[in-house]
Amino acid sequence: MYRAMTLAAALLLAPSHALADEKSCLAEAMYYEARDQGWRGMLAVGIVIQNRVRDDRYPDTVCSVVRQGRYRNGNPVRHKCQFSYYCDGKPERPAEKEPWSVALDLATMLLSNRVQIDGLEDVTHYHADWVNPSWASSMERKKQIGEHIFYAQRDGTK
Repeated sequence: MYRAMTLAAALLLAPSHALADEKSCLAEAMYYEARDQGWRGMLAVGIVIQNRVRDDRYPDTVCSVVRQGRYRNGNPVRHKCQFSYYCDGKPERPAEKEPWSVALDLATMLLSNRVQIDGLEDVTHYHADWVNPSWASSMERKKQIGEHIFYAQRDGTK
């Protein structure tokens, strides 16, 4: 509770450019990770990011969560990031106007309200349904939305 109140207070006191950066990071992640999954899929990815921000095991800002990974000489190592789009070697330039607009609107909503989807209250991980990452078996499968499967830590592993 204390951490959430501290984060809320920090957001209220943060300079507007800091909030704009957080919005851009969140929208970018939702867009690149789930733009083909519709607004529900993008929202679910945003909820994972917000859940990580609130979890002591992860960085405490949206941009830090999104950009978490291995770096070499200040650059992300290809395919070694928590969010695959961030270190796939491609530039982040949203080309599809409608999903980008939806991602920006969802980011605004997520940063100004506590939003949840039933079953995703404690999710911190997800993957596409066509892959089988090694970590999945150690976590509790919670829900599938579109082509993404969402997971939470098993009880007692916090």
